[in-house]
Amino acid sequence: MPRVKRGKIALKRRRNVLRRTKGFKWGGKSKERTAKVRLLKAGVHAFQDRRKKKRIFRKLWQIQINAATRESGMSYSVFINKLKKANIELDRKVLAQIAQTYPKAFNSLVEAVNKSQQ
Repeated sequence: MPRVKRGKIALKRRRNVLRRTKGFKWGGKSKERTAKVRLLKAGVHAFQDRRKKKRIFRKLWQIQINAATRESGMSYSVFINKLKKANIELDRKVLAQIAQTYPKAFNSLVEAVNKSQQ
């Protein structure tokens, strides 16, 4: 069986790691061992932050809806509760967009929800 030299493959693997760590700080971009560790950590952080992003946006939408409902004289929690009781199934993202782009329509929605519960 002939001898297999793996220099090319090892070099290719190292170059690939260093190519993916371009822009990292300090030795994370140039030293192979550090770069490998940094890549693993970067993957973990990327995975976690994709989930965090969902939380952050939900908080943002809640704040925007709260601000819009306060102008109509109602709190966020009361508004969401009345929406659920009125069987209006709009998610927070859509509500926040309506509140920003169409404030009159959002005010009419708040009034409609308020009237249906009285």
